[in-house]
This record gives sequence, structure tokens and C-alpha cells, in this order.
Amino acid sequence: MTIKALRTPEQRFAMLPAFPFQPHYVDDLDGFESLRMAYIDEGDKSAEYTFLCLHGEPTWSYLYRKMIPVFTQAGHRVIAPDLFGFGRSDKPVDDDTYNFEFHRNSLVGLIERLDLKNIVLVCQDWGGFLGLTIPMDMQDRFKKLIVMNTGISNGQALSEAAIQWMAFSAAVPEIPVGGLIACDAGSAVNMMDVIAYDAPFPDNSYKTGVRRFPQMIPTDANDDAVKYGLRAIDFWSNTWDGDSFMAIGMKDAVLGEPVMMALKGIIKGCPEPMKIAEAGHFVQEYGVEVAENALKHFNLNK
Repeated sequence: MTIKALRTPEQRFAMLPAFPFQPHYVDDLDGFESLRMAYIDEGDKSAEYTFLCLHGEPTWSYLYRKMIPVFTQAGHRVIAPDLFGFGRSDKPVDDDTYNFEFHRNSLVGLIERLDLKNIVLVCQDWGGFLGLTIPMDMQDRFKKLIVMNTGISNGQALSEAAIQWMAFSAAVPEIPVGGLIACDAGSAVNMMDVIAYDAPFPDNSYKTGVRRFPQMIPTDANDDAVKYGLRAIDFWSNTWDGDSFMAIGMKDAVLGEPVMMALKGIIKGCPEPMKIAEAGHFVQEYGVEVAENALKHFNLNK
């Protein structure tokens, strides 16, 4: 089935001085053949470990620009995809296309298509809500975890901050992506970063994913996100035997310390987290410090 989608013109990405990485594309993922997914592939392809960096709403792989060089300079490979609806990836225009399984299956397909092994999962926001449900079904491929301001859907009542975010995103005529990130508590972005975060969206017609992701937050225990989430909670609590590292942006009102400490209690063997007092939701904006500390913890420095 062909999925109607928009493709951001490449010239929108012409001014990315902080993001010199060349995009790669795949357009033959099983079940997604009509869509093109973009991803960054940096570092030594024969490296022992591959750092799979998953972004969330409303960002793209640009969010990892500060972490990618730290990982590659330590001798590792980095794969950073853009979810459908974001970055350089195609942007389905129909609201109904955007659901948990659609995005989870696309990530599973990319992992299989690139045959990624010895994966270090690096995730935040929806990159975590989606990504943390994948290792349970691909246990031989995942070895380590770096997790930042995210969670696992469990069907429990939403926080007031999450409810407010859903209401705002549903009511506002257009979500100002770059401005939203710039206004995040503890934001460490400059004007060129704001331009880069706005680049994927020439106009509001490209923002179906931006509008839809907040509405994908599960409010029903029968939601697919909860079904996968409950299985994932069991996996991380009882089966996971890899090494983990957690970083928390302490100024995040939605997915900050309380949510992350609950997640720490779920992840078997998770050590005490790195707490970044000045960071908000988009922890990767303090990514050099996070990446360096994670590599040190894993003993994966060069």
C-alpha cells in the first residue's frame, strides 16, 4: 500500500554548520516500500559497537550532533535515523498513519536492513518510548543502554504536565518546532540550531508527525504502546543483562527526575544516574558530557 507523504527539499538542509554528517537513505523497508527513511552512519563500520541514537518529538538526528563525534572518535560506529515524519525522512500526511506500531516496526526494519549488531541503544523522549520496547524482541543484537529523559508506557494515569502538553499541541494552530526547543528549560541552542530544527518543515503541511506524536501518548490501557510497554518492563526488570547508563535533565517538567527514577527501578542493574542540573528535556544539548561519561562508565574510551 502506498502511503502519501511529503519529502523535504534538500536545500532546506544546506545551512547546517554544526551537522556535517552526510545522510544515507533506505526506501525498501519491509512494509514501508513507498517511504524513504534517512539516517546518519558515521564512524568505523567494522567497529565492535554500534551506537543507535533515537530521537523523539519534535526533533531529528540533529539532536545528536554533539554526541556523534564523541562516539566516533572513541572508535565506534553511530547510526542515527530520522523517524518518519521528521528530519530528512519522508513525512506521511495522513494523521492515521502515525501510531506506535508504525514507528516501532520501521525501526525494527532498519535494524534488520542494516544488520546491526552489538548495539548500544541511545534514546530519549519517543526514541525511548519506542526504542525501549525493541531489545526484548532482538535480544542478541543489544548489549548496552544510554537512556535520557524518557519512559515506558504502562497504562497508568498521565501527569498534569503531560496532559497540558497534549492539550497545547492539539489546540495550537502550528507547533513552532525551533522555538519550542529554544524555550526548553535549560536550553543550550543558538540561532543556527533553531534554524536546523525548523529545517525539516517548510510549512505546516509537513508537520503531521509533529502534531500527532503528542496525541500518541497512551490514555488507554489497551493502547499498543502499553501492550509493548508492559512486555518491555518485564524484560528490563528480569531479563536484561547488559550495562546501562542514565542521564537526567533535571529541569524537565514532563519526563524529569521522578519519571526517570521510576525507570531506573525498572532497568535491572541500572547505576545511579548522571543528573544535569542545567539541562531540560532535550538532554542531548549537553551531549558531550553525557557521551564522555557513558563511555567512561562502559570502559569504551579509546
